[in-house]
Amino acid sequence: MNPHRLVRLLLFTPMCIAALCAAALADDWKPIEPEQLSSKTPAVEKDADAEALFWEVRVMDEYTGNEPRTVLSHYIRIKIFTDRGRESESKIDILYRRSTRISDIAARTIKPDGTIVTVKKEDIFERTIAKAGGLKFQAKSFAMPAVEPGAIIEYRWKETRGDALANYIRLELQREIPIRFVKYYIKPLSLPDFPYGMRAQMFHGQNTPFVKEKDGYYSTSMSNLPAYREEPRMPPEYETRAWMLVYYSEDKKLTPEKFWPNYAKETYERHKSSMKVNDDVRRVATTVIGNASSPEEKLQRLYEFCRSRIKNAGNAASGLTPDEKAKLKENKTPSDTLKHEIGNGLDIDLLFAAMATAAGFDARYARIADRGDTFFNPGFTDDYFLRSFDIAVRVGSEWRFFDPGSTYVPYGMLRWEEEGQQALICDPKESTWVSTPVSGPDKSVEKRTAKLRLSEDGTIEGDVRIEYTGHLSAVRKILNEDDSPTEREKTLTDSVKRQMSTAEITEVRVENATDPVKPFAYSYHVKVPGYGQRTGKRLFLQPGFFNHGLSAVFPTSERKYPVYFHYPWSEQDVVTIDLPAGFSLDNADAPAGLGAGKASQLDIHIGVTKDGRTLEYKRDFFFGHKDGLLIYDAKIYPQLKTLFDEIHKRDEHTITLKQTTLASNER
Repeated sequence: MNPHRLVRLLLFTPMCIAALCAAALADDWKPIEPEQLSSKTPAVEKDADAEALFWEVRVMDEYTGNEPRTVLSHYIRIKIFTDRGRESESKIDILYRRSTRISDIAARTIKPDGTIVTVKKEDIFERTIAKAGGLKFQAKSFAMPAVEPGAIIEYRWKETRGDALANYIRLELQREIPIRFVKYYIKPLSLPDFPYGMRAQMFHGQNTPFVKEKDGYYSTSMSNLPAYREEPRMPPEYETRAWMLVYYSEDKKLTPEKFWPNYAKETYERHKSSMKVNDDVRRVATTVIGNASSPEEKLQRLYEFCRSRIKNAGNAASGLTPDEKAKLKENKTPSDTLKHEIGNGLDIDLLFAAMATAAGFDARYARIADRGDTFFNPGFTDDYFLRSFDIAVRVGSEWRFFDPGSTYVPYGMLRWEEEGQQALICDPKESTWVSTPVSGPDKSVEKRTAKLRLSEDGTIEGDVRIEYTGHLSAVRKILNEDDSPTEREKTLTDSVKRQMSTAEITEVRVENATDPVKPFAYSYHVKVPGYGQRTGKRLFLQPGFFNHGLSAVFPTSERKYPVYFHYPWSEQDVVTIDLPAGFSLDNADAPAGLGAGKASQLDIHIGVTKDGRTLEYKRDFFFGHKDGLLIYDAKIYPQLKTLFDEIHKRDEHTITLKQTTLASNER
């Protein structure tokens, strides 16, 4: 879940009428309309288990004690229709960042007979929640009492963000449940000599025009929003859900054709001194390059020096405490970064640019979009979505892109979020948009080996090693770098047990979790009772050990959103299984290969050693290529699903072992 997603919504049930309304008003709750209480069917989606009757948010910017702050006041009312709705909406987590303060939480349930049950303050607690992808969030959590079909639940809270204004704040209009009506009241900061006006940009929906309200607020709304539901391998949530960006800016009314060249020139001038070459930079660049003669060799040596010899203070793996980070000296020039041997990602990138310039290359600062967040559209004349920076170096007639400041990204690659994106190369005279290349599947490899023994009762046991390179490695290092060794081992153990619930994992080793160069790797000893299925004198065995227990990639027959792959990748499996005494292969045919042109290929080979005692399984698979598609329209989902279903079917291929002689304990 994206960190900007602040809550998991709940839905409120109908409530009583006149007598209850007076009490509600006295307690600052909105009155409940009779039709809300009597409603028995959802209005937005006919099969919904629960539905938000309304969701109201007031956003206010203010200065208090010479400090800016943004205060968001939320109020949600939800109707419960079914037992599934009761189950899914009875527990509430208000997610927030550590810099945010959550206060004034109030919540209650209105039962179908009009009885009101209030959440007590002592029933609200704080906890840390781990979400998909390993991200962790703080949460105020509580359970709604006495929830049942026909009830209404409602709750409100205040969210205070200190030391900042509502500048580039994302306001969501769509949630995980249908919403009948959502309304935002926004109060911009109004101060003398404050030249910026508040702007709002809508994405993936159509809101009403802003209306001036009392007390300096402006309001906008939307009605009948369907639930936002995630699908496997879908585009980023902010590329698919309805939301609004609110920000401050001067109204210069520049077209994209004028805005971006001006922005590129200003950015170039702002970073020019930060890429300055002096004698120290020249000397170190010469030493690092050494006897390298080709442009490729020179750039690679400079890149690896910056990536591995300059500590990245922004990495959790730096080992620096918050106090130590606060005491770090600012790097104003590349020479400072060399001298201090530490810097943030930008410092390291700018040092690489300066050293490349010292070596005779034309190096420029470049701004790049981040497709892990949303897809960039240069028609929006603001740099908000150019969220990344890299260094562009001209090699021959083309621009190459480098990011040594991203510690775990190998030479010749960028973070996957930056590959296949438009990059703005900043120049004082003529800016240039260039598309960054996409790394091929050979750059991101999952190499898996297993040496196993199969017992006659179907238990399989042995040693496993999994090694990742490229994007696969970088992603895992980022997720593991700030975890303790115990936490890393638990992450692996939990992953294996989710796939094979009876697995027993021991001797776990996690290698190179914070190493900038070496591949990320796991190794462990595993024992899985009941892996092979014994029936009489036969054992049925899935030799594709690493795909055992996995479900289909695309389980549903229909699809709403495009299918989105972050990057091409490949898998290489080598599995050897020593067969139990007294058993031999009865059926060991290998599934046929499967290809989809340049987009994908699967090859599986199954054999046995000459003595017939060891089964050998080899699997090679890749998907995507550097010039291919990463996103596929939902219209061709059936073909894509068919491909991955066939891959899944071949990965589940089962062979048969036949007992030829009795074991000693059976004689």
